[in-house]
This record gives sequence, structure tokens and C-alpha cells, in this order.
Amino acid sequence: MIDEFAKGYLHSDLRELREVMLWKLDGLSEADVRRPLVASGTNLLGLVKHLTLTESRYFGEVFGRPFPEPLPRWDDLSARGLDMWAAEHESREDIVGRYRRAWVHSDATIDALAVDSPGHVPWWPRPDVMLFNVLVHVLTETARHAGHADILREQIDGATGVGP
Repeated sequence: MIDEFAKGYLHSDLRELREVMLWKLDGLSEADVRRPLVASGTNLLGLVKHLTLTESRYFGEVFGRPFPEPLPRWDDLSARGLDMWAAEHESREDIVGRYRRAWVHSDATIDALAVDSPGHVPWWPRPDVMLFNVLVHVLTETARHAGHADILREQIDGATGVGP
């Protein structure tokens, strides 16, 4: 049986990785946080934008607790990948602020629900899930992108690791 200890442990790890993601932006110029250093065009600020969408959707729609700000439709193929970089009109403050608001929304969902609470992920092959499944998925997704951010940051100024 999955218990509340596991839920708390996963949630704690997610909180730490969120901070790591924002630390990757610290001390960098606006140009550097937007600079694409890989062929896909992904940049540091875009990774934060992507994780905002990830948390907002998984801890929102999946559990019938929609994020209060507009999100692109999950099935809008024309919007796929656009969240991996910041558009010119999107400021660092706006993107980081929205990420922090997504944390608050996600944390409220995690705190309000039992670890075995049911959810529905319509874009997954096995769409019926529990909070536990989503916590593991979002933690894995955040860790993956924190690794990407580490590589991008190292290419910019040589900084590596999880914080100052």
C-alpha cells in the first residue's frame, strides 16, 4: 500500500527540484536565459515555462482542479513544443511568477488529496491513475529537465550543481 510517507517524500523532492530549476536562472542576463544552445531551440527560461504547463495540467485538469490561468489544449498539435522556449513578449518575471503560482496550485492539490486519489490523464494510454502516479511522473519530468538545465547553464558560464 502506498502511504502518506511516500507522498510526502516525493512532494519534498519535487519542491527541491523546483528551486533547482529557478537557481539555474540566477545571475544570468536576459539574453542568456533565452539563448538556444541546442538544435531544438530549448532554453533555460523555456524549460521553466514547460514545467509550469506540466504542473498546471497534471495537478489541475487530471484531478478536476483546473489551474485558474489559461492553458493551451493538451490535444492542440499546433502548440506542441512551443512551451520549450520563451516568446519575445514573455518576460522572465512573468514566466517565473507563473511557475511559482503553479507550485501553489500543485501543492494545494497534493495536500488536499490522498496518495491513492483517482485522476484521469486523457493523453496517456492507460488514463486512469492515482495521485501517486502523477507525483512520480511530474517528479521524473522535473528531474529530467533540471538535468537539461544543468547542461544549458554549464554551456553558458560553467556553473553546475543544484545551487550556490
